[in-house]
Amino acid sequence: MNNKKTPGSNGGFRIRLGMIIMLVGFVIFLIGAVPDAFGLDRSPVIGFVQIAVFLVGLAIVCLGGYICMNGLWNNHPKTILADIGLRLVSTGLVIAVVSGMADIFGFGSHLSPEIPIYGPWQSMGVLFGEAVIILGFIFQIPFSLRSGDTEGIPENQENHQSANIDIVYD
Repeated sequence: MNNKKTPGSNGGFRIRLGMIIMLVGFVIFLIGAVPDAFGLDRSPVIGFVQIAVFLVGLAIVCLGGYICMNGLWNNHPKTILADIGLRLVSTGLVIAVVSGMADIFGFGSHLSPEIPIYGPWQSMGVLFGEAVIILGFIFQIPFSLRSGDTEGIPENQENHQSANIDIVYD
């Protein structure tokens, strides 16, 4: 087992920090999505405040996931698929926010004089955005680093004896 740290290798810290941020974002998401579980439900419909709170929670989950995934790569060059995954996470968040706030933005089913209500079309749009976010996070997983495929990493091209990379969680 190689316990030697390279300069700037703080992958374990970034993974833990990302997980904590994701947990905080998930709690905020739950407060917005299911406020009655926390004793905060004051309305029979899902209104603007609830939508805004769970979308902010979703954005914090995406930020924490990005930090965590960067920690998994731990100063190794990312693949094109990982870069596409980051863009998919961002795109999914935009899809979820635009779908969730469609009434407020003026192109939903309940326009300005009416009270904005989280309807079935908005729900499907947010679920589609969340699916795109999940796909983006799957694309960001460093499968090549875990399986020992390190031929593309410059530091291991000369020394073929150290083909396995040990990810050390501090």
